Amino acid sequence: MNILWDFDGTLFDTYPVYTRILSQVLGETADKQEIYEKLKVSYSHAIQFYNISSEQEDWIKKLKKEITPEDMKPFNGVEEILKFANKNVIVTHKSRKGVVDILKYYGWNKYFVDMVTKDDGFPRKPNPSAYKHLHEKYKITLAIGDRKLDLLPAKELGISTCIFQNQVDIADYQLQDYTEFF
Repeated sequence: MNILWDFDGTLFDTYPVYTRILSQVLGETADKQEIYEKLKVSYSHAIQFYNISSEQEDWIKKLKKEITPEDMKPFNGVEEILKFANKNVIVTHKSRKGVVDILKYYGWNKYFVDMVTKDDGFPRKPNPSAYKHLHEKYKITLAIGDRKLDLLPAKELGISTCIFQNQVDIADYQLQDYTEFF
């Protein structure tokens, strides 16, 4: 089995850190659960919803630079799936350096044969170009993501899909916890 993974919210539980940052920028009156839910749609959706100013965006960027790999905890059980797969690849809107730093911190860089990041020039998801590129190289059999936009490109290419900790009508499989996989 060759698996294409989303990064944020799929391999690593990054939303709590991003929720904390956005809450800090918006102020204590902002509802953290609502922030989390908006971020789960997409970062740009949350930015639009809260009408983030350019000054606030700069502050967010500054705070994001303070995030360490230790702040990005892997989901329980995901490493067993990485070991099980024949090949693992990543498609993410994160920077390559950010992804590699986190993977190295946890010793997980050995599990991935390739990745497409925001640095590679592909259009953002749900455009299927990055998925198509990796599918042609590795014959992907399953795409795992936590948002609908992570699954749409896979569906377009005929790849089976799995939604993690979410519910969408296009997913072939749904997981709330990776320990359910085995």
